[in-house]
Amino acid sequence: MLTHVLKRLALTGPVLLGITLILFVAIRLLPGDPAVVMAGDLAPGEYVERLRHSMGLDKPVYVQYLLYLGRVVRGDLGRSSKSFRPVAAEIRDRYPYTLQLAVAGMAVAAVLGISAGVVSAVHRGSLFDHGSMVMALFGVSVPVFWLGLVLILLFVVHWQVLPAGGVGRPSHLVLPALTLGASAAGILARMTRASMLDVLGSDYVRTARAKGLRELAVVLRHALPTAFIPVLTVLGLQFGSLLGGAVITESVFGWPGMGRLIVDSIAARDYALIQGALLVFATSFALVNLAVDVLYTVVDPRIRLG
Repeated sequence: MLTHVLKRLALTGPVLLGITLILFVAIRLLPGDPAVVMAGDLAPGEYVERLRHSMGLDKPVYVQYLLYLGRVVRGDLGRSSKSFRPVAAEIRDRYPYTLQLAVAGMAVAAVLGISAGVVSAVHRGSLFDHGSMVMALFGVSVPVFWLGLVLILLFVVHWQVLPAGGVGRPSHLVLPALTLGASAAGILARMTRASMLDVLGSDYVRTARAKGLRELAVVLRHALPTAFIPVLTVLGLQFGSLLGGAVITESVFGWPGMGRLIVDSIAARDYALIQGALLVFATSFALVNLAVDVLYTVVDPRIRLG
């Protein structure tokens, strides 16, 4: 297992290097001059040139990238042109909120999606099966902002049982987590059902039933562990998507996470903050995929032996 983990770590390095290169090029393709943005439209040309020199923008592009890469390795993501604070400090204040929301949304998605998928597969063709798949299709199809507004209308305006936004109490997390986890729950439910149906028809499952084992034991101890392998892949991808896809949810519910930070940075054309936030998101996604690869060896011994 240690060899497998070390190989995956070695592959993650070039991925992160490629992420920094893509982000660097993408930010440079945006319209506008970062020096002019920081100095202001009315700033004298001499001041703008001095600022451009201090930021290294007058150097060749490849030199700028090498300097940027060196700063990233040291943990220096630059300084925000809006708040004049270090970008790393801005992200450090906001990232825990986004991580909290993503974990809560993933918990909602895993509990609802996997449970519905397993029950639907066991009772294939039943009323619950058809109903849960319709709800899964609804969760995948409905826009996040619309679902968030509907939940606010029901639970805040009509029933007045939950807060509309903000942070502080666990109740503030309920509606954003439901909104963020709805789409992932639908995907997990459909994936779990398909995987379970494939496994339930296997010879070893029929043998377990022929031995007289209870249906619950057959499903949970024999079928589900094997069916969970492709579901684990979807779990990892969805968790990474929830980390980067919380922008709309945070905007709807006023959640002070990375999503709102990126939206505000785009409006203010804060290039350093945009680049740093996107780099953190991309790195988080890569690390989640690395964790999923490691979990494969725990769930499926054949990968470890291979």
